[in-house]
Amino acid sequence: MIRRDEEGSVLLLTLGYAVLALVLVFVTVDATSLYLAQKRTQAAADAAALAGADGFTLEVIEGEPRAELSDRGVREQAEAIVSAEQDVSLVSASTPDGVSARVVVSTRWRPPISTLFVPDGVPLEATATSRTALD
Repeated sequence: MIRRDEEGSVLLLTLGYAVLALVLVFVTVDATSLYLAQKRTQAAADAAALAGADGFTLEVIEGEPRAELSDRGVREQAEAIVSAEQDVSLVSASTPDGVSARVVVSTRWRPPISTLFVPDGVPLEATATSRTALD
């Protein structure tokens, strides 16, 4: 009976599993960072749209009060909110119908670990719409 020398084979398996575990941790950290960056971008868009919906002028038409939005008013309110955020820029802010405020913001996500594979980062964009109402 010929016996092969298997000394050291467990070490190779252990090293292989350790490398696999590290890769999984790195991917999970980057994926979590991307998810949180998208959520922050969406939150900035939501806040800017909500502020933009407050940029109305109040008019009385036939005895009824009416809140009318303008592109300029929406943009001014949205810029005030977006300027307080870091790394977020206002792409557009307008009112499509005079009652709603639509805001688009963007940012660039850079991975915390895998910068070698994505050196320029990933552009993120979020759109939010908010309506003004008088009750």
